Amino acid sequence: MNMTPTEILGLMAACLTTMAFLPQAIHSWRSRDVSGVSLTMYCTFTLGVALWLVYGLLIQSLPVVLSNLITFPLSLSILFLKLKEGKLKKKQDGL
Repeated sequence: MNMTPTEILGLMAACLTTMAFLPQAIHSWRSRDVSGVSLTMYCTFTLGVALWLVYGLLIQSLPVVLSNLITFPLSLSILFLKLKEGKLKKKQDGL
């Protein structure tokens, strides 16, 4: 597989930005504490990642597809934790 310098740069950037997201995802899963996470931000971010994934598929860009294919489920899992936390908090508050 011959890769252009531009594709290599894109893959390096994709690896770094995806790896930067992993510590937050791991911390959230282990601690189950997402109280400091903004629901609006994660909704917006997750939708943006999904759109980047679709865009990457449409333009057939391996770096864009791979990074967002990995980041999307991580982001979605944190979003689900945040939504679950909100439901539990409402239940505890008697709402």
